[in-house]
This record gives sequence, structure tokens and C-alpha cells, in this order.
Amino acid sequence: MRADRSIMALGFAVLLSAGCVEAQSLAEKTEAVRAVEVAFARTMADRDHEAFQSFLADDAIFFNGNEPIRGADAVARAWAGFFEGPDAPFSWAPDLTEVLDSGELAFSSGPVLNPAGEEVGRFNSVWRLESDGAWRIVFDKGG
Repeated sequence: MRADRSIMALGFAVLLSAGCVEAQSLAEKTEAVRAVEVAFARTMADRDHEAFQSFLADDAIFFNGNEPIRGADAVARAWAGFFEGPDAPFSWAPDLTEVLDSGELAFSSGPVLNPAGEEVGRFNSVWRLESDGAWRIVFDKGG
């Protein structure tokens, strides 16, 4: 009987530790998405349109007002003008990042700043964990 209790206790401990690993994994994924969003924003500051494109999912949708821009190529073309010239026309940084319990989709949001550092809007992005292990943006809408 004592052995049965030990086995039950061991089983319970394994279940608890599995939950902690899952929670830790979710926390790690949340931090990874935050870091990806920061790196994505850095492409604008670095004036690196090619790097910007590498963060786009093939089926990405960005909104220009209420009009969707569909597909990575169309988004890259629509955003090309923002990368012209030596100075970025705006910047952004996440202040909120959440990942679904499944670990496959994530949301990031934060302020959009003009060159003077004044908040002029807020971005909202949805990221998807791709089969190659990279997080890529699938939806983006500023406001």
C-alpha cells in the first residue's frame, strides 16, 4: 500500500512538472515573439527593406486603413516607400505580447512613434509559428 502511494505521488509530481515545463515553454515563446517584433521594427530603423520582407508570411495581410493588402509581395511593395531615405518615418515597439496556449499564434501590440518620439498610433500584429520554426507576421493593422 505504501508503494502505491509512492507511485501515485511520483505520478502527481510528474504531472505537475509537465505543467511547469509547458508554462515555461509558453513564457519562452512569448518572449521569442516579443524579440521577433523588436527585430522586425529594427528593420525600419536600419532602413533594411529586404530584412523587413523576411518577417512576412507568404499569406500576410496588412491593412492600409480598412483596405487589406494581401500577400508578402504586395505588402513589401506597399511598404517600400517607408524604407526610402536615410531616416525612418516612424518606429514601433511592443508593450503587449501574448501567445495562444497552442503556441502556434501570437499577438503583439504597442505604440507607433513619429521621428520626434511622439505617439501617433498603435499597431496590432498577429504572428504565426511556421513549420521552419520561425515566427512570421500574418496580420498587421495600425491605428
